[in-house]
Amino acid sequence: MVSVDGGRGVGAGLQLRPGPGVPSGLTVPEGDLVERFSRSSGPGGQSVNTTDSRVEVLLDLTTTSALSDAQRERVVRTLGPRLAVTASEHRSQHRNRLAARQRLADRLREALAPPPLPRVPTKPTRGSQRRRAEGKKRRSQVKQLRGRVRD
Repeated sequence: MVSVDGGRGVGAGLQLRPGPGVPSGLTVPEGDLVERFSRSSGPGGQSVNTTDSRVEVLLDLTTTSALSDAQRERVVRTLGPRLAVTASEHRSQHRNRLAARQRLADRLREALAPPPLPRVPTKPTRGSQRRRAEGKKRRSQVKQLRGRVRD
């Protein structure tokens, strides 16, 4: 799973727990994350036009110190050189910050995961081949019996 704040508040950086593609976990330092705030549309009542509750979190994947070279190559190939995530569904800026960081962590987790193994096609079993041939014979006999009746 992903720990957005590591239990220490929003300013503690971004932590990904160990998992596929990240065997020992990952911590993105707070200095690598750029947050921008703006006015949000949507719920908020009268305060919607006065508070900057919309949050955009940016991460430059080419310069972050959190990724190894192999991880950086995989992530940049998947997501591009910069990763930007926005959140504006909550009324409070703090909850939007948490939501945006959670989305950023989820996108990083997906990009770091190794690709699935290719499917290895199997041969049909001898029994399934026999049943298929018998079905074809039965069907052809049914069709032969549909012809004209001759004396």
